[in-house]
Amino acid sequence: MDAEITLRVDGEQHQLTVDTRTTLLDLMRERLGNTSPKKGCDHGQCGACTVLLDGERSLSCLALAVAHDGAEVTTADGLARDGELHPVQRAFLERDAFQCGYCTPGQICSAVGVLQEVDRGWPSHVTEDLTGDVELSRDEVSERMSGNLCRCGAYEHITPAVQDAGSAR
Repeated sequence: MDAEITLRVDGEQHQLTVDTRTTLLDLMRERLGNTSPKKGCDHGQCGACTVLLDGERSLSCLALAVAHDGAEVTTADGLARDGELHPVQRAFLERDAFQCGYCTPGQICSAVGVLQEVDRGWPSHVTEDLTGDVELSRDEVSERMSGNLCRCGAYEHITPAVQDAGSAR
């Protein structure tokens, strides 16, 4: 069965007819040609497909496109504005927080989501003080980014990149 939906992806409006079983990831990659989010495990376990969906980080391989009619989707490609890299993208470059680059778009979107969650005061499993400001400690960043896997093992650079971007805000 098909359905008509409207999505805004990286600032561009799209009106589409989609099969109701189509994931947001497949729609972006196959129909819109946006290959920034990667298809890794296709089971929501690796985080390579992470995007910002209405401002919240989301695994696009698990999201049915029809369930997000009218949504705003931001991929790593859509974070840069007016030729300027997003602070997280800049920090990833400065800290050499990627190796093969396959997981990098999902890592970057997840890091942006992490920093927004911290700004909102949302605690994680390792947050020490639930009533105070969240400190972007190594453990805090590692816990929050744990849903994004890097097969190359660039975690030693990813964690400080997220910390740097958090400090730059």
